Amino acid sequence: MIIFGTKGYLYQLAILTLVCGQCGNPSAHTLRKRVTKFTLFFVPLFPFSTKYATQCTFCGAEQSVTKEQAEQLQAQAAGQGGQGHGQPQQQPYRS
Repeated sequence: MIIFGTKGYLYQLAILTLVCGQCGNPSAHTLRKRVTKFTLFFVPLFPFSTKYATQCTFCGAEQSVTKEQAEQLQAQAAGQGGQGHGQPQQQPYRS
């Protein structure tokens, strides 16, 4: 018997001040990376899906961004003295 599946991880990369495209308010946005890994016998082996998104802390709207855009936003957060994290927070999520 072989047990396999997936497990998701959520990393908070940075917190930025941006103007929200949904509500139009200048508010804090969290830059997040969501990684889904293949598991075998409950051991995560390798990632097969990685997605980046920003989420407005005012209205909760989430917008997908590309890897390149995420890297630019992370560099911008480090430049403006935002909370760029050396070791991102890791939180499992259920999909």
